[in-house]
Amino acid sequence: MAEADADVTLDVLGFHCPVPVHETKRALATMEPGKIILVMADDPETKIDIPALLNRSGDTLLGVEEEAGEYHYRIRKEAPQ
Repeated sequence: MAEADADVTLDVLGFHCPVPVHETKRALATMEPGKIILVMADDPETKIDIPALLNRSGDTLLGVEEEAGEYHYRIRKEAPQ
């Protein structure tokens, strides 16, 4: 996945729970609705934790790619409900 597909890139490779989720939440809080963030993580727990975070926040998971133990999440920031 090309980083050019995102407005913001968050690299949390090498960090484990709860850092990837905390940093994703923090980054989303600073973004405007409609913007896309690419989160790059290698903690397998993020496969559960990132969707759970987005379920609570109302933001949209556009896609996940997994390659060589890395997970790339494309997330769209949504307007507050």
